[in-house]
Amino acid sequence: MSAFDPRVDAYIEKSADFAKPILSHIRECIHSTCPEVEETMKWGFPHFMYKGILCSMAAFKHHCAFGFWRGALVFDSVPDARKKGKETAMGQLGRITKIGDLPARNIFSRCIIEAVRLNETGAKAPIKPKPVRKALVVPDDLKAGLKKNKKALATFEGFSYSHRKEYIQWITAAKTDATRMKRLKTAIDWMEAGKSRHWKYANC
Repeated sequence: MSAFDPRVDAYIEKSADFAKPILSHIRECIHSTCPEVEETMKWGFPHFMYKGILCSMAAFKHHCAFGFWRGALVFDSVPDARKKGKETAMGQLGRITKIGDLPARNIFSRCIIEAVRLNETGAKAPIKPKPVRKALVVPDDLKAGLKKNKKALATFEGFSYSHRKEYIQWITAAKTDATRMKRLKTAIDWMEAGKSRHWKYANC
């Protein structure tokens, strides 16, 4: 790797005309704020390295995207950098179609400085607790059908949470009584045979 990678020059050059000034601006801001940064190409688009991956940028047909490797931590420290109400895209700054869609230069520089600090300290984002699963409500007609078929009941009770949920959602999503009854019968037959809701695709 080197401070400036000719592959990044080529990437910018082949990008759409609207994207070229955006990518060049981002690149210049990064280098001026962190002179030690090095460029490389990863996964087909430019990355900037400083004690690990610092950030990356990409150009698409109608927008650009930019993201910090430790984006959540960066924006916790510089919350005014994230613009509200922007369409989502890869990275943390939404769909970028002009330089004005980026944070103001002084704010963007603060983000880069914070990203550098995080890489130097090896900071890691806190582990998010797993969401609490809601108790599954088994509809009465499914309960009744399972009660009459011991094999299907054993299969249902042995299923994982997600497999039980798939059957419940499939049955309760029926828009007519006839469809619901048909799905219920099919579900019981499949579970009697030990099959999950999506058994047809299990080995695809």
